[in-house]
Amino acid sequence: MDRLETARALRGDPNRHYNCCQAVLVTFCPKIGLSEEAAYALGAHFGGGMHMGSVCGALTGGLMVLGLLGYDQQTCTQFIARFRSRNGCVNCPDLLRSAHDRGEERHTHCDRQVFEVVADLDTLLKQAD
Repeated sequence: MDRLETARALRGDPNRHYNCCQAVLVTFCPKIGLSEEAAYALGAHFGGGMHMGSVCGALTGGLMVLGLLGYDQQTCTQFIARFRSRNGCVNCPDLLRSAHDRGEERHTHCDRQVFEVVADLDTLLKQAD
């Protein structure tokens, strides 16, 4: 199973909720050297923009992955810029409002954010190999 399939399985798991940050982190556990439980715990309070409408949890999880893999600030800045250019913003409520205005359901929108961040991380990792 590739990483995108893993992320899809996590977000679709009916037995356990993975917020956006957790879904990204757990997807990359083998690469970042964390157990699934450690990644789940680490990302627990970063969903919903840290439960206060701040930066998207999927983006936050992506930045955590990059940090754990030792990527530099320039790479992280480019990663954020790519997310922002695709979505117009980075904060969870703004992203959700935009999705609502397009007629996209919340769960579908959040899944899409997770899958796009996972794909972006995969692209970066392939470039580094």
